[in-house]
Amino acid sequence: MTEEHELPAEIALLWGLRETPRRGRKPTLSVSEITRAAIEVADAEGLAAVSMARVAQQLGNSTMALYRHVKSKDELLTLMSDAAFEDPPPMPPGGWRAGLTLWATSVLARFRRHPWYARIPLSGPPIGPRNLTWFDRALGALSDTPLNEEEKVGVVMGLLTLVHGEMRMTAELAEGFRVNPEAFGPAYARALRQVVDPRRLPALGRVVEAGVFDHDHLFDERDVEADFRFGLDLYLDGVAAYLARRG
Repeated sequence: MTEEHELPAEIALLWGLRETPRRGRKPTLSVSEITRAAIEVADAEGLAAVSMARVAQQLGNSTMALYRHVKSKDELLTLMSDAAFEDPPPMPPGGWRAGLTLWATSVLARFRRHPWYARIPLSGPPIGPRNLTWFDRALGALSDTPLNEEEKVGVVMGLLTLVHGEMRMTAELAEGFRVNPEAFGPAYARALRQVVDPRRLPALGRVVEAGVFDHDHLFDERDVEADFRFGLDLYLDGVAAYLARRG
């Protein structure tokens, strides 16, 4: 038998295993209601607007009523980072590559539905019920491969790094484009032509000379999506090559 240890408080909260203090009146709120209201605030006003007081206002309740269930804003952010995800889609037929492709694009789609997600600090590996469900689904896509369990985790974590990087970089570039769209236009290419010395920066010089940055807008959602799929295919090509060596 495995020895059982008391769960850390934040994990018990995520899984609904932490008891609410029973002092005073019967609670009129639940953790799920508080979390849902916080997500509504973040979706409408951004993550910076989320506070215990603002969420209490959203619920038409007192701030102290929230603290009976959620002890801090950090705990609230942890709840939000798990609850913002819907359950993952069923894995399609077609093997591990089709499964991981759907998984990665679905994760990114859910990130983009909640742009504030990119602002939540990563404090550790997945531990909430929704996040672990997604983790399990990705691992399951590799079930029929010759990879051992540790290798499967490595593949999925590498893929998650790719998706998180895309999500965070895109969110920050989108904000930069909103503030100063000119920085993403032809002025960028003209500036590069003036400052990039091909003798010092030969590889970048060839890119500039080839006109790679000569576009009206370097930030375009269609281009962003195409760039992500290109990077995803490269990553999965690497997994396929590794599987071929292992096979």
